[in-house]
Amino acid sequence: MTSSREEVVLLADDGTPVGVADKASVHTRETPLHLAFSCHLFDGEGRILVTRRALEKRTWPGVWTNSFCGHPAPGEALEDAVRRRASDELGATIDNLTLALPDFRYRAVDAAGIVENEICPVFTATVDPDLAPVPSEVAEWEWVDVRTLLTAVVATPWAFSPWLTLQLPALYENTALEASEQL
Repeated sequence: MTSSREEVVLLADDGTPVGVADKASVHTRETPLHLAFSCHLFDGEGRILVTRRALEKRTWPGVWTNSFCGHPAPGEALEDAVRRRASDELGATIDNLTLALPDFRYRAVDAAGIVENEICPVFTATVDPDLAPVPSEVAEWEWVDVRTLLTAVVATPWAFSPWLTLQLPALYENTALEASEQL
């Protein structure tokens, strides 16, 4: 019998796996450090996909964020987890998967007090712009110009997930500096 329980990989401060936990119970006011990933998708025109998290999400519901993110299962390769999650969340098959920020790590607390505490490698990929997002994951989505998104993130960081406000400038450091100078 297969379990439908989703598990996350718990990590020591140095990033070494130290165990697993049920995903449904790990995101609390005292979330332990665990492994995750983020992915930023681009279409053939160079636009970036931003999504608004579904209102029923446990952390940062209704907030605009990167294309998608998730957690690899214990023993699952990060690249396989990214491809799985693209299909599960967006109904998409991705191409040109690239590890862009291998050492990204953050800790953030949402308005309800729920903590995200992740070592979260960041990937980029390309995808066909015709998507079929799952409503329990994605409330809305938009294809936007990277410079436009950077300007919005710099001007109104509170409207975006904390990981996006950190990842996007790291991915586009020079463009982010230009966006901040325009404000």
